[in-house]
Amino acid sequence: MSKKQEKIHTIGFSIVSKLNVQLWVRSLGLFLVLNLVFILASGVFLLVTGEKQALQAVQHVKNYGLPTEAENRWLLDLGVEISQPVGFSGGLALPEAIKEVFPPETQDALRMVHLPRDENIALYHLFDGLNYQLELDIDGVPTSIVIHFSSLIWVLKTLFLVLLVVQLLSLFKTMITRADLIRDVLKPISDLTRQAQTLSKDQGPLSVQEMQALAGTLDEINAARLDTRIDLDSTQDELKNLAIAINSLLARINESYRLQARFVSDASHELRTPIAAIQGYANLLDRWGKNDPEALQESIDALKEEAANMKDLVEQLLFLARGDNNTMHLDLEHFDLGDLAQTIFRETEMINGGHIFKLETSDVWIRADQGLVKQACRILVDNAIKYTPVGGTIKLVVTSDQGQAWFSVQDSGIGIPPKDIPHIFERFYRADESRARVTGGTGLGLSIAKWIVERHGGHLEVLSREDFGSRISLVLPQSDPT
Repeated sequence: MSKKQEKIHTIGFSIVSKLNVQLWVRSLGLFLVLNLVFILASGVFLLVTGEKQALQAVQHVKNYGLPTEAENRWLLDLGVEISQPVGFSGGLALPEAIKEVFPPETQDALRMVHLPRDENIALYHLFDGLNYQLELDIDGVPTSIVIHFSSLIWVLKTLFLVLLVVQLLSLFKTMITRADLIRDVLKPISDLTRQAQTLSKDQGPLSVQEMQALAGTLDEINAARLDTRIDLDSTQDELKNLAIAINSLLARINESYRLQARFVSDASHELRTPIAAIQGYANLLDRWGKNDPEALQESIDALKEEAANMKDLVEQLLFLARGDNNTMHLDLEHFDLGDLAQTIFRETEMINGGHIFKLETSDVWIRADQGLVKQACRILVDNAIKYTPVGGTIKLVVTSDQGQAWFSVQDSGIGIPPKDIPHIFERFYRADESRARVTGGTGLGLSIAKWIVERHGGHLEVLSREDFGSRISLVLPQSDPT
C-alpha cells in the first residue's frame, strides 16, 4: 500500500480530524452552557432558600423576640444567625418594580452577599463561606439575619464535580467513537479513492465496463472535455486523494481517447490506399482492360495484391480490437521455445531464398499460448526480412538467463534511427514511410507482437544501429517443463 493510500486511513489534519474536532468543540460548548445553567440555577436556588429561611427568622423574632446567645448557637447549627446590627452594612434595597414578588415582611430589607476575604483560601473552598444577609426593622427593632449556605454549597459543589467528571469522560469517549463513526461514513470515499488509484495505474487500456462506470460517475465530463480536471485547492486529505486519483484517471482516459482517435484515423488512411488502388484498376479494366490482355492481367494481379493487403490489415485490426476488449483467450501449455524456433527457421528458410538464415538454439521451456507466441516470433522474423537487403544475414537465437527465456532475431539490415526506437511499437508507426510502402508493411506487426508478449508477462527489447542491423528480443518468463 502506498503512502498516499495509507494517508486515507489516518486521522491527521484531514476531514476526519476536522469534523471530529468540530463535533468535540460543539459538545464542549454544549457542556459549558449546561454548566452555566447549573451555576445560575444554583444561584437562584440559594436565593430562594435564603429568602425562605429569612422569612422564618423574621416570624421567629416577631413571635419570640431576638434570640438569646444559647438560642443563637442552636440557630447557627441550622445555618441561621439573628442579631442586632452594629452600624450600617451598606446593603442594597429591592427596586420598586420587583418588591411585590417578595413577602411583605422582607420587602424593605437591605440585602447583601458575603464571601470570605482570605487571600490564602483555595479556589475549591472559595464559596464554602458564602452567606446571605438581610437588615430590617422588626416591630421597630433593628435586626440582622444572616443565612449561611455552607452545607448547601457542599452539596451543589459535589453535584457540579460529578457533572464535570461525566462531561470529561463523555468528551474523551466521543472523541474516539466519533472518529470511528466519521471514518465509517467516509469509507465509501476512501474505497472509491483506492479503486480510482488502482485503475489509474498502467494496466493497459480501460475496459468498456470501466469506461461506462466512470462515465456514469462523471457524466458532466464528455469526450470533448476530457482535459477537464478537478480543482485540488482547499480540499481535505481524503477528497484531495480522490481528486488526484480521478484526475489521473481522466488523464489516462484522455490519452486512450487520443490514441483511439489516432488509431481510427490511421486505419482509415491505411484502408483508403488499397481502396483507391482497387478503384483505379477497376476503372482501368472498364476503359481498356476488356480488350487488352496485358492490361487485364496487370489489373487482376494488382487487385489480388491489394485485396490481400486489405485482408491482412483487417485481420490485424480485429486482433488488436479483441485484445483491447480482453476477449482474446489464451490456451496456455508447456512447450520448448527452442523447438518452436527450429520450426520457424525451417518454414522461413523454405519460403524465402533471398537471405541467409542462421539458428542458434537450446532447450528453453515456457508456459504460454504456443500459437500466439509463434505469431509474435514470426512478426519479428518478417520484420527482419523486410528491412534486410537481399543476401543479408538473419540469425535466430534462443537462450535463457535468470529465469527468463529469450527469442532474439538479429539482422544485418538498414537499422532503426535512435529517435524512432521509442515509437516502433506504436500502432501504424513507420520509421520510413517510403520503405514501408515498398515492403507492404502496415505498421501494426510490432504492436501485435508487443501485446502478445505483455499478455504473457514478458517484454520486448530492441538494440539497433543504422546501416548495421537490429536485434529485437522477445523475453518471456521461463517455466519448468513438468
